Amino acid sequence: MEEKRKMQNVSFRHVGELLDYLPEDQLEITEHLRELIRECLPQAREKLSFNVPFFRLRKNVCFIWPGAVPWGSTTREGVELGFSYGHLLHDPDEYLERGNRKQVFSRFFRRMDDINEEMVRHFLFESAEVDEMLYREKMLKK
Repeated sequence: MEEKRKMQNVSFRHVGELLDYLPEDQLEITEHLRELIRECLPQAREKLSFNVPFFRLRKNVCFIWPGAVPWGSTTREGVELGFSYGHLLHDPDEYLERGNRKQVFSRFFRRMDDINEEMVRHFLFESAEVDEMLYREKMLKK
């Protein structure tokens, strides 16, 4: 039987360990995005999943994936801010990148100057609304 390959060769016990692992440029972006998320979604709970911070209201709303944290053997430049239900967000200018994903949409930031705080706040607030909408739909079906 073939041994299962690990998708990551790192394992962090808490966010502090992750932050200590990051190169300075990614650390600065990651910390800034965490501040924006806490500002816009103060009720969100932060939890490591796949060794990166995910933020949860009733469901996972968004995540921050620093490129230094591998997925398989792949690492990247910059930091990805992903929205778990990006396909439900209003994004007529296609600010968020879809790639080949159907549900999770995201944006990569390679420098602090890349962060459009107004757009990020917009998507964070809208993500909270989508989270509430999905919860209400679920409750109506019960």
